[in-house]
Amino acid sequence: MQQLASCFQLCSNSPSLKRQETFQNHLSYSLPFCPFPLHIVLYIPSMHAQLRHQKSSLLKETKMGSLSLIVLLGSLMVVSAGNFNRDFEITWGDGRGKILNNDELLTLSLDYYSGSGFQSRNEYLFGKIDMQIKLVVGNSAGTVTAYYLRSKGAAWDEIDFEFLGNLSGEPYTVHTNVYSQGKGDREQQFHLWFDPTHDFHTYSVLWNPRRIIFSVDGTPIREFKNLESIGVPFLKNQPMRIQSSLWNADDWATRGGLIKTDWSQAPFTASYRNFNAEACVWSYGKSSCSSSSPPRSNWFTQALDSAGHQKLKWVQNNHMIYNYCADTKRFPQGLPKECSVN
Repeated sequence: MQQLASCFQLCSNSPSLKRQETFQNHLSYSLPFCPFPLHIVLYIPSMHAQLRHQKSSLLKETKMGSLSLIVLLGSLMVVSAGNFNRDFEITWGDGRGKILNNDELLTLSLDYYSGSGFQSRNEYLFGKIDMQIKLVVGNSAGTVTAYYLRSKGAAWDEIDFEFLGNLSGEPYTVHTNVYSQGKGDREQQFHLWFDPTHDFHTYSVLWNPRRIIFSVDGTPIREFKNLESIGVPFLKNQPMRIQSSLWNADDWATRGGLIKTDWSQAPFTASYRNFNAEACVWSYGKSSCSSSSPPRSNWFTQALDSAGHQKLKWVQNNHMIYNYCADTKRFPQGLPKECSVN
């Protein structure tokens, strides 16, 4: 952090400081002459969406000293927007994972011999993560497209989206799960209310110290709250990488394994674009967000408002097909503690 602050101070008055883009309420800058690759995003709470149309006047009216002050007072957090070579690496698949279209598109493929996968270069400890995904078209029975955050070790934390393929014309099943300290068994499943193979849709995880919210196209489908007060471990100490994979799971994925993968339809392909992360990056044992200087954008303390609760209720009433908190046969000794609240 000290090196970063020194670099910004050194370069901030230089004409080489280049603004890359403005989106939402963030200004994005690069410092090309610093001794290490650096991309800085400044969060300015008073900047609203309408200021997108006032970019030039805003820059003219803003002194570099003021921008330096904003960086020092606010938290440095990563806001990434859709450069897959910068933000991710293909981890397996022997060429079946590809980054295309000037790093704006990533595809994973599955054939009879292998699937494929990728992971983020950064680790995160809290954040709001968005990814647009177009799922496997046609007869996708037996395939699973997994999109999740996961930490290392035997007592890992994990936040899961898994998309379970189906026969053509049948709905995809969205399987969600939350692991804390290696313990999962918190499955909730949904049928999507649209065809996720015709176009890209946004799948989001909001993860802050108080809750985890799963959303689809901005509609919340699940909330997992911090209930440490009643003895439920929460995901707050282990940094996680974003990961995704496309693989064969026809022993269980579709109708409990009754429908097998039709390899004549291979290769199966899932596509990804428009990755966006407002997040605290974990690096060298430290977070880019500190307790004395938390992120200034609202995701760090965000909760569902009344409209969000209504949307969540609508999804769970109309599209939820499995809820571990209602499965008394599975838990004959009593439902998990969090079921009394979540």
